[in-house]
Amino acid sequence: MSVATFSKRGSAGTSSSFSLKYRPLTGPSRVASCRTLLPVRDSVEIEIFANLYHSIAEEMGAALRRTAFSPNIKERRDYSCAVFDRAGEVIAMGDHMPVHLGSMPMSVGAVLAQVHLEPGDVAMLNDPFSGGTHLPDITLVAPVFVAPATGDGIEGSGRRRVSGAGLARRKRWARTPHFYVASRAHHADVGGSHPGSMGLCREIYQEGFRIPPVRLVRAGAVDRDVLALLLNNVR
Repeated sequence: MSVATFSKRGSAGTSSSFSLKYRPLTGPSRVASCRTLLPVRDSVEIEIFANLYHSIAEEMGAALRRTAFSPNIKERRDYSCAVFDRAGEVIAMGDHMPVHLGSMPMSVGAVLAQVHLEPGDVAMLNDPFSGGTHLPDITLVAPVFVAPATGDGIEGSGRRRVSGAGLARRKRWARTPHFYVASRAHHADVGGSHPGSMGLCREIYQEGFRIPPVRLVRAGAVDRDVLALLLNNVR
């Protein structure tokens, strides 16, 4: 906590002063106010990295659209992509569907709280009570792992021997996600009382198949049991 003192001089020559306590901005608040709080060099760097991560989200969307079979994704472009840090906080979002992106962080948070993702895993959900929108919008969340930097007893491109502490640190890095990527896209049907899962319903059980955070992909392989359960409940 910091204290700032202000003085005021009255018209009759009298003066008065008062103190104001305030908390300096840190973390996300500091980043959000970088243009006024940080030197120009840091502001430029933040802008460069902001555009870098935004371009990653845009490239995710381009790859999704290019490889999709569904007209909802390829033609209607009813999808969204975003990048999140290891705590599930938003880093960047593509210029996609605002209705998707607004609640996507809550879906990522639900995945992080309920599913322990390993390398090669992908989680799936559409539950509106876990940050989803309507049931046809299915969200996929995948962890991204980064190899450890060289040094501190961790081997690099040379023949440096790995110490016990360095090996333990390497294993820990290899199992800890550095950030997450997520996509949300509209699907033509997810079951329910009406084809297209968009009918007038009185309760969510009539709307379609409600998916909590579950693994769809394990260690790079699609979980056929989960996929069969999903496909057996849609038209």
